[in-house]
Amino acid sequence: MKLYLKGHDYKYATEQMLLMLFPGQRPEYPDTPPEAGEDSLALTLSRTKGRATGHAVLTWAGRRYSRFAWAADPGEKDRLERDRVLQRVLKNAFYRAGTEALGREPPWGALTGVRPVKIPTKALTRGLTLRQADAQLRDLYRVSPDRRRLALDCAQAAIAVRESLKPEELSLYVGVPFCPTRCAYCSFVSADVGKTLNLLEPYAQALCREIAAAGAMLARAGRKVRSVYFGGGTPTTLSAGQLHQVMTALEDHVDLSACTEYTVEAGRPDTITAEKLSVLRSHGCDRVSVNPQSMSEAVLRAIGRAHTPEDILQAWALVAEAGFPVRNMDLIAGLPADSEAGFRASLDEVIALGPENITVHTLALKKGSRLMLEGQGLPGPAAVAAMLDYAWSALRTAGYVPYYLYRQKYMSGGFENVGWCRRGTESLYNICMMEELHSILSLGSGGVTKLIDTGAGSLKRLSNPKFPKEYIQHIEEIITQKEEIVWPIS
Repeated sequence: MKLYLKGHDYKYATEQMLLMLFPGQRPEYPDTPPEAGEDSLALTLSRTKGRATGHAVLTWAGRRYSRFAWAADPGEKDRLERDRVLQRVLKNAFYRAGTEALGREPPWGALTGVRPVKIPTKALTRGLTLRQADAQLRDLYRVSPDRRRLALDCAQAAIAVRESLKPEELSLYVGVPFCPTRCAYCSFVSADVGKTLNLLEPYAQALCREIAAAGAMLARAGRKVRSVYFGGGTPTTLSAGQLHQVMTALEDHVDLSACTEYTVEAGRPDTITAEKLSVLRSHGCDRVSVNPQSMSEAVLRAIGRAHTPEDILQAWALVAEAGFPVRNMDLIAGLPADSEAGFRASLDEVIALGPENITVHTLALKKGSRLMLEGQGLPGPAAVAAMLDYAWSALRTAGYVPYYLYRQKYMSGGFENVGWCRRGTESLYNICMMEELHSILSLGSGGVTKLIDTGAGSLKRLSNPKFPKEYIQHIEEIITQKEEIVWPIS
């Protein structure tokens, strides 16, 4: 779609709304005016007499739609607040024109960000009531009733976790970017272990060196680890011996005396063995994930999984026998070859297994994934909406409550990913990561450390090399970077 910005240069905000309302369109910024009837948007910002006004003139499918939005002009004293308000009026004007053209409103209304829970969290922190925070989501952003309830539930969980944190605490992420095979929906830098088996041992050795450097740095800085999270990829792609090697390094070099939560994503059932689970338990891991994504054999084949539904059940039995206090299972709504009935059957089967946590993702067509290139056989937005509606009803009926959520680009239907739990089994790491409540120190290939200064409201990112081979080759520089980290006061 051709975009014409007048009186401003808020390209990113405009493109966010374009992506949400018209996901098949890509932005163009031509030098010449559009031809008559050509799909286009003219988005104008004017600021007069203390008021900021956004005006959207949208031409779509041969028809013209003109809509306004306005707010009190915040002036120039606070640039962040100014940009926030001006972008909101522009996005709301575009939203009103776009939804009239489409004849429908997205479930998250005019919200385009990946962390919608931050809005009600801030409102409740300022002293607003639940009713007032709900009205803000409704009136300013046009969020649907169901999504408002979801956001408010998660906001209350985030506030409870934040109140439990101490200034010196952080979370530790340990990345293992290997998987047995590459799923069709995946765009993460995860190496197919069948092609990179020779990297596993040198990767584990390099990771142990980074762990030692990180532990020394944390001790000097007086920092305490509140939660540990092994993610990937699939950490249990490592052998039992390699897992023991890495987890022993963590115990030897990092002070875990303040750690209240230790999670490992076992993830793929075809990597889970009784021996590996025994290693995890012996090193203090108390939370583990088994992520089937679907209980349908046809869907598993369509996404490139090498295991069967029976393998999932066998892996789950091993996890139950190992005695982990908190167990998670993941499902994805909108996978190829799936249907409303198929998703319902998968969810019912997972609920019957009794995990303490269930995460329901919505398929996101990510750049670099096979599905993004093929894009065939996918359920439509209406079918995905029905899957999620069923999930909400079935999970609440079964006693689960939502505790964290996030959104992604190219997500089917503009929906969300939601973590559900039995009360008292919320994942502190997931909440802190998504709501950016404290710093996250990330180790391993592709790790992104987030240094968060809660007092100043600032965030600094430090990235490790994305690819395992690069990570191994540059471990000396990575260790140096860890040693030079300057921690915010918080």
